[in-house]
Amino acid sequence: QVQLVESGGGLVQAGGSLRLSCAASGRTFSSNVRGWYRQAPGKEREFVAAITWSGDSTRYLDSVKGRFTISRDGAKNAVYLQMNSLQPEDTAVYYCAAGRDMGAATWGLMDYWGQGTQVTVSS
Repeated sequence: QVQLVESGGGLVQAGGSLRLSCAASGRTFSSNVRGWYRQAPGKEREFVAAITWSGDSTRYLDSVKGRFTISRDGAKNAVYLQMNSLQPEDTAVYYCAAGRDMGAATWGLMDYWGQGTQVTVSS
């Protein structure tokens, strides 16, 4: 089993920044990809960003490219999502997840999920 715990969410004004963290524990050696997803009220959960654990590949939702950056720290077994130039439409619960490959990550077919952290962007 893998346990994922997100932190760093909060309330921020439009144009502001937040940095989300995802700490992992347990049997993480089989999880080659970590991803971030979000779910806004009344909407389906959507893919935001993913990174291979080697760090050699990343993918982003088109609407966050150039504003969000995903990174990982192997020593801390953690993944981060730096979010800049936040807009009200970025308001959602953000989830961290771990899975086997980038293809699965893009489709949200991940093996483990965190509980989520709320991000609210005011206009």
